[in-house]
Amino acid sequence: MKVVLSIAGSDSSGGAGIQADLKTMTAHGVYGMTAITALTAQNTTGVTAIMESTPEFLGQQIEACLSDIPCDAAKIGMLPTKEQVEVVADKLKKFGVKNLVLDPVMVATSGSVLMKNETADAMAKYLFPISRVITPNIPEATALTGKEIKTRTDMEEAAKELGEAYGCGVLIKGGHSIEDACDVLYEEGKITWFEGKRIESSNTHGTGCTLSSAIASNLALGQDLEDAIRNAKTYISDAIAAGLDLGKGSGPLDHMVRRDEHGSN
Repeated sequence: MKVVLSIAGSDSSGGAGIQADLKTMTAHGVYGMTAITALTAQNTTGVTAIMESTPEFLGQQIEACLSDIPCDAAKIGMLPTKEQVEVVADKLKKFGVKNLVLDPVMVATSGSVLMKNETADAMAKYLFPISRVITPNIPEATALTGKEIKTRTDMEEAAKELGEAYGCGVLIKGGHSIEDACDVLYEEGKITWFEGKRIESSNTHGTGCTLSSAIASNLALGQDLEDAIRNAKTYISDAIAAGLDLGKGSGPLDHMVRRDEHGSN
């Protein structure tokens, strides 16, 4: 069985973070391991408290996992501090982790800020260059490039700028666009669009976490990056369209929408 490590925060309500990652990995038929960067008290309406793991303890979690069970891919989500970023980079390099999918989580769907200011710079310096692909949404790509993104051309230019600056694949997600939810990938000089239609639903809590976990799972299963993204987008669409309706705010996806398919694409 293929193995995927998630390095991310815990969502007590189960819709995002570590919990979403494990459900997604299970749905794709891979074995999920975790290193928890923070505990959060949150639900569909927002985050009310965060308790961060110390950098030392985060490193110990990663060491415990990878020294015993090597992974075929890894996904990184919420990293609240610069010190955590540095520890994660050191451990991933030590164990030669490949197929790293990095979701630069800066703001939760509810609007809660999840990343400290200096952390983004450290993430770009230490983690982007060792990533197979990073998956910023439009607000995150705007923050990383300092440029306004309003059109498909803007998305292409931002993806190319980040990809050439850090030597990694860049998938800019168009879910925050006023147009259909189309994403663009820049990889080694090539631009690829993944067309998608917006599904009318307010229940999109944890979409970014779920997408990055699905991509990592597909990479672990041996798919190339384009196929991994394409199949992950199909899974996300299915999980949203399933119409799970929980909570008073932005509810979670139905991660087990493929419970009868055992992760086949």
